Amino acid sequence: MINKSLLNVFLLGLAFMLIFTAFQTMGNIEKTILTSIQNEDHTFNGEAYYSLAIIYVFFSVFNWIAPSVISVIGSKFSMLIGGVTYMLFILSFLIPRGWLLYTTSAILGVGAALIWTGQGNYLTLNSTKKDISRNSGIFWALLQLSLFIGNTFVFFAFKGQEEINQKTRTVVIVTLASVGVVGLLVVLCLPKATKEAEEDEPEEAEREAAPDGPLQALVGALRLFFTGNMLLLSVTFLYTGLELGFFSGVYSSCISFTKAFEDRKQLVGVSGIFIGLGEVLGGGLFGIFGNKTVKWGRDPIVAAGYVLHTASFFLIFANLPNESPFGDTDESAYITSNAVLAIFCSFLLGLGDSFYNTQIYSLLGSVYADRSAPAFAIFKFTQSIGAAASFFYAEHVGLYAQLGILLASGTLGSLAFIRVEWVARKRNLLLAGEQGKRIEVEASD
Repeated sequence: MINKSLLNVFLLGLAFMLIFTAFQTMGNIEKTILTSIQNEDHTFNGEAYYSLAIIYVFFSVFNWIAPSVISVIGSKFSMLIGGVTYMLFILSFLIPRGWLLYTTSAILGVGAALIWTGQGNYLTLNSTKKDISRNSGIFWALLQLSLFIGNTFVFFAFKGQEEINQKTRTVVIVTLASVGVVGLLVVLCLPKATKEAEEDEPEEAEREAAPDGPLQALVGALRLFFTGNMLLLSVTFLYTGLELGFFSGVYSSCISFTKAFEDRKQLVGVSGIFIGLGEVLGGGLFGIFGNKTVKWGRDPIVAAGYVLHTASFFLIFANLPNESPFGDTDESAYITSNAVLAIFCSFLLGLGDSFYNTQIYSLLGSVYADRSAPAFAIFKFTQSIGAAASFFYAEHVGLYAQLGILLASGTLGSLAFIRVEWVARKRNLLLAGEQGKRIEVEASD
């Protein structure tokens, strides 16, 4: 007999894999694409980092409204509307105008708030405490397959090109948008959320309650944001946004602009592939072994993610020149720039990111199960602020300073998550103990 809730999670992951094959690939190559356009048309003034920053600014602001929208139209149609804005953004590259680039970036930011808050809500509605880690891992692995698929396509499309010509750009843009449209069709076909019945769930007394009205949803989200644990978690969320901005838009551009590498434009696709491999490996591990790893706690996994990211930051510091985020550079790094080492760091960035995000999804889907829409909205709000900040300063701050910011925020974010996890674990033990005493009393009666 098919587990309907698990099937729903697979369909959700498939839909996001297709939509983000389009968008994440576009984000990874946006700086390279726009630089090629600027070299052909000197009147074009669109900047990739500013475009990506605008996306995340609007994403962060509209996250507060997203729970209210979901309370009215539901998670499925919120995701559908949000997905349409991603396609509009990608297709805008067919008409390279600065004003159009920034306008569609802002529209996408609004849509991103809808699609991601809806996703968190739908995933939670299809999960119990027992299987939330597994479902989060499965979703994350399917989502991040998009990096592998999209960037494999880019690897062959950009092969042998020093500058990305208009014909190649058109083929890439239309192909990515077409894949995204198929993802929208999967969203449209998503069944109503369902989950298996569970006997016992001490972490939350009740699962998802009846949806609040729009005003209640907004007030509830604001109240939740200012609770102690959520403020601590926001430090973690902020770090995931900073590193998201770095690996999704900055790092591959740094590789592309480092002249010490042969076939450096083609390496953009390879970098994206190995980021995706790291993401899929991490998500797959927690999808398969989620029921076992949750027994050990989420804190060791986040600590492992911190170690992976710290190692990658030091290797990138040594391997790439400081000026590489800004444009083509002959500047030397501390060591002779090595393409294999650069791609290995891409893998570490993706693997570490999957460790953080799968455990955040797991924690929010269990500890905040009855308030999943506002909890995921807060997560995406804070994360998107970090991503926007990352893209804004990427235009002005050298690579080494960016790595220093990531190291400091990663340290604080990891400690904050571990603290919240310990509090949640202690609370679970107390609730389990009280429940055990009640059972003993009832048995004696």
